[in-house]
Order: sequence, then structure tokens, then C-alpha cells
Amino acid sequence: MSPEITHNRQPVRLIEIDGESAGQRIDNFLVTKLKGVPKSRIYRILRRGEVRVNKGRIKPAYRLKNGDVVRIPPLRAADQVAVQNRQFPALARRLDKAILYEDPQLLVIDKPSGMAVHGGSGVSQGVIETLRTARPETRFLELVHRLDRDTSGCLLIAKKRSTLRVLHELLRCGGINKRYLALVKGEWQDGKRRVEAPLYKNRIASGERFVRVDDRGKAAITLFKPICRYPQATLIEAQLITGRTHQIRVHAAHIGHPIAGDRKYGNNDFNKQMRTLGLSRLFLHACSLGFRLTGDTAAVQISAPLQPELQQVLDRLEHQQEPPCNTNC
Repeated sequence: MSPEITHNRQPVRLIEIDGESAGQRIDNFLVTKLKGVPKSRIYRILRRGEVRVNKGRIKPAYRLKNGDVVRIPPLRAADQVAVQNRQFPALARRLDKAILYEDPQLLVIDKPSGMAVHGGSGVSQGVIETLRTARPETRFLELVHRLDRDTSGCLLIAKKRSTLRVLHELLRCGGINKRYLALVKGEWQDGKRRVEAPLYKNRIASGERFVRVDDRGKAAITLFKPICRYPQATLIEAQLITGRTHQIRVHAAHIGHPIAGDRKYGNNDFNKQMRTLGLSRLFLHACSLGFRLTGDTAAVQISAPLQPELQQVLDRLEHQQEPPCNTNC
């Protein structure tokens, strides 16, 4: 049966799933095949049954199997072009300049603060959608982990499904060393500190996601180490042992040292004080990633220097104290 064609639309596509795509959720698979189409549109055609697998309706969480045949309906070309034309060139250039490391299996982006890692919750296009649109020749691009929208720094992206599986397993067993720099309230009185406090995630009345320390939550461990003490703040390094939502921000606030610029879990007076020094964002930066894909491959170690707006705040704090600190992660 020949594909049906409609005016100004792509033809119906029938795609047979191979080993590279097997195991992937259908919604994520469609994101890679419908580059530039908003996720809301993708979920809509799934709900309506316009996408079929082996001629049957499926839910967004369905995981593809080797040999499945996926029917992708015709979509108006304008659905894609409109999204690609909106701010896309500037975003793509910004991300291209932010690449810290790339090889045939993965790439690492120095994600800017204020940019979401993926679309959703009022954001039409994040880092991953922009990369997929800018690199149509790359068959597979998927986030290995996530960073909060306001957090900057190292973001790891897999270019192969097999690589994604390996990296996810490394995350589960603690094989990826992720370190962050954060400016927190108050003078840190101790040396290294291990915080073990379960985190419970829910939504408040407004629908906003909120995380708190609660025995009903999932186990979470963060290691904190002071890097530089200032009269009213401390620059710390945070190492994630687990990777829960908002973990560093909630753990820091839990021990009385909320992060500067944190409007959700922070201290309002401290945030106002830091704004006088020019801080207009969350002072949390993913400064390094280290891992080894397999036992016989070389270790990968990537670092991202503090972004200028954060370094400027530290420079102003350093005028108030001696000696200067080493802010390298």
C-alpha cells in the first residue's frame, strides 16, 4: 500500500524498529523522528491514536520491541517550521559554542543557566530539542541526566542507545563522579560534611513541584566540602552520591546553608544581599564530570569553568577577604 500524501504535509511513515531503537519509549522515539514538533503535539497524536504500533493504539509509555512497525501520521510541515524558526538559530549557535567535549558516542554541553534541558511546562524547546533540530543527521540524541533550568554546567548527552544504557548503569552504581560549585549562606564552620536525608517530591496547591526532607521520601546522599569562606557566605563543592530532584538545593537548605539565588528553597534576606553584588540567578554550577565507559577505555574527565556572572560575584566577595580562593572544581 503506497503512503498517503496530503497537501503541505509529510507522507505517512512506516518505520520498522531495529535493535538500536528497541527498548525506547514511543514518546521519546517520536521526538527524535519529528524534530521540531512540540511535545504537546506529539502527546496529542498519541492520545488520538494517530500513531500506531503493529496497527494498534499504544500509550506514551509503551516501549518499542525489535521488529515493531510504527505508523507516524502526516503532519503539516508548518508544525515543524514554526517551531524551528522561533529563536532556534540563536539557541543553536549558543549551544554549539557551549560544547565542552564530543566523540562518536557522547557529547557534553556547558548548559547555560535559564535554559531548560527539554521542552515542557511552558517551554517549547529545550537543549535536547534544539540539538536534535540542529543535527538532523544524528540518528540518536538523548539526555543521560538532567539539570535544573537555573543550574549551569556539564550536561551529558548520549549519541547512541547502547551508550545511554551504559551511562545509565554507571549512574545507578555510582560510576559517574558529578561535582557542583555552590555559594551558600553563612560561614561554614566544619570541614567536609556528608548529608543523608530522604527527599520526598510532591506538588503544592499551585501545581508547582516541591521537594522536602521527609522520611517518606527516597534515600539521598550529598557530600559537601568548603572551598572558600567569606564573611557572609561560603563557596562549597557538592558531590552527588544519589541523584534526586533538587537534591543539592534541598540538602543545603536542610543544614542551614541555603544556596544564593534560590527562590524556592533559599533565604530571602540572603538573596537580596547577594543581588547587591550582582547575582541575578541561582548560584549552582555543575563544574565537572568524570567516568569510564568500560574497563578498557580511557577515563573521561570534563570540567566547566564558572560562568562570568558567577565569577563576578566571587570577585566582589574576595575584595572583602584575604587570601583569594581557588574556585576550580
